[in-house]
Amino acid sequence: MLKSRASAASAPPLSTTRRRKGLGSHDNHERWLVSYADFITLLFAFFVVMFASGRTDRVRAKQISQAVQTALGSSSQKADMKGKADGQTPAPLDLESSMDILRKELAPEIDDGKVQLKLEARGLIVGLSAASFFPSGADVIDPGSYHTIAKVATVLNKLPNALRLEGHTDSVPINTPRFKSNWELSAARSIAMLRLLNEQYAVDRNRMAVVGYADTESAVDSDETEEQHRKHRRVDIVILSDTGMRAEPQSR
Repeated sequence: MLKSRASAASAPPLSTTRRRKGLGSHDNHERWLVSYADFITLLFAFFVVMFASGRTDRVRAKQISQAVQTALGSSSQKADMKGKADGQTPAPLDLESSMDILRKELAPEIDDGKVQLKLEARGLIVGLSAASFFPSGADVIDPGSYHTIAKVATVLNKLPNALRLEGHTDSVPINTPRFKSNWELSAARSIAMLRLLNEQYAVDRNRMAVVGYADTESAVDSDETEEQHRKHRRVDIVILSDTGMRAEPQSR
């Protein structure tokens, strides 16, 4: 009996126990607002990054577009002024009309046999007889022929086509203190013509190349006449066509 009373006396009131349980079991129903706020913050940051990236891409795309347009415009100007665009040569012009112009301008020289014109697949060939432009066995151009070369240079300066200056000789060997063979003579005459066209008549030397063929077009053992020898002794100015340009080494 005494033990039961003591237990009853030490037990807390029922109302107090219920209040404590009520306080301990109360849940905070507003914690989801914290997670939601974090999610909204991250989502906002994501859209800010995407928006900034999009603007950067548009700015860069605009800059690239402007750079391309500037490059294309610059290339067009270079092509018009200098005959080259971004390291590439413009398409060669029609050579038939150029041949007609030269035939008209050089009619007296053609009639006298000083100049020959020939149109081939590789280009328009302006053959300058060595007898009319060079002293025998020499590479110095006769000043008396400058007026003829000036007519040719006038046409050359109106064309964007590349040029080859090709020296030829007859099959008669040469051996002088200056020229040990026809190779040296043919190449030297080509170089002399290049220098005159560039220095006297402002033909762009970057358009020109020189070749020495010596007597490779003339058979040594043939019974050639003096007229045939004179035909072989010449310097050809070749205005290259598109076909001729494909066979030339490209700029690197």
